[in-house]
Amino acid sequence: MQFRNFKLVGYVIYGRGSFNQLDQILETKRSEGLPMIFLVDHFFNNKELVKRIPVKENDKIIFADVTYEPKTTYVDSIAAELKEEFGSVSGVIGIGGGSTMDLAKAVALMMTNTGSSADYQGWDLVKVPGVYKAGIPTLSGTGAEVSRTTVLTGPTKKLGMNSDFTPFDQIILDPELTSNVPKDQRFYTGMDCYIHCIESLQGTFLNEFSKSYGEKALQLCREVFIENPARRSGGDKWDKENDDKLMMASYAGGMSIAYSQVGVAHAVSYGLSYLLGTKHGIGNCIVFNHLEEYYPDGVKEFKKMVDKNNIHIPKNICAALTEEQFQVMINVSLGMKPLWENALGTDWEKIMTKEKLRALYEKL
Repeated sequence: MQFRNFKLVGYVIYGRGSFNQLDQILETKRSEGLPMIFLVDHFFNNKELVKRIPVKENDKIIFADVTYEPKTTYVDSIAAELKEEFGSVSGVIGIGGGSTMDLAKAVALMMTNTGSSADYQGWDLVKVPGVYKAGIPTLSGTGAEVSRTTVLTGPTKKLGMNSDFTPFDQIILDPELTSNVPKDQRFYTGMDCYIHCIESLQGTFLNEFSKSYGEKALQLCREVFIENPARRSGGDKWDKENDDKLMMASYAGGMSIAYSQVGVAHAVSYGLSYLLGTKHGIGNCIVFNHLEEYYPDGVKEFKKMVDKNNIHIPKNICAALTEEQFQVMINVSLGMKPLWENALGTDWEKIMTKEKLRALYEKL
């Protein structure tokens, strides 16, 4: 039997205030004359966090537009501009949610790999290590901080650059950075983690490695969204304990799927994202809300979380789509073969036909 040799993140630092060690961490990673590039979620433009970024000499801050999930064209344009301006860089530091961290990973890879990032959408297509890269999540739930993929929307598909060269060299897990996340956004990204766990724990690829992380992440999600959803320090701010728990749930959830896979919700939401630009977290929620056939207990619990946290899940987003648009979503979704196999087994194509998937999309 051939076992998978799984590449982990290089270094992990966790704790409140750990962001303040970024300067010290980067000190030994700088190459003379080459800048560090800080890719920062545009949400933080003119915010206090930007003043804390340890910018030196010719370092550059780029405010990443993550209104929509990263496109290969956006990755390529940033990498091309950096090559033209600096030739090369010391590293790329992603500060933000899952989209920003995915963007940072992709740009770091495209600083050393030729062609377009679209050429590397798939499994193990990246052959050259990228420049140094670090991820600093300001949202908890996506698991992008530990993932070996960077999810991108390309000209013909939405698919990650899945490779051993994709994981971050360093991540900084500082729960203080998530303290001001709006309630709905916190829920949607938190549910990305919850759905990771449900899909991993009920998948055909499940093993004890995935199970151990998935069960812990699931426990933390339940504590945050069911047991203590009303604990606030004021307004939409959650207390420190919930922020701490959700950040570790995100990490553990990402580790769970790293050695297994996700399932139906993610496969279907990829179609929504590709066609409609639906953000990943809310897209998973929209889909999971209708997956009783595949995850009956998980969907029941999810709906309980929605009610307890007073969250709105959009409906009827596919009502006005044309036949051609439905087919685009169906083709993108069915292209996620490992996800479907994990969810439904090796005969998944006999179970999830185009007609059945079309009917599912019509419910959304």
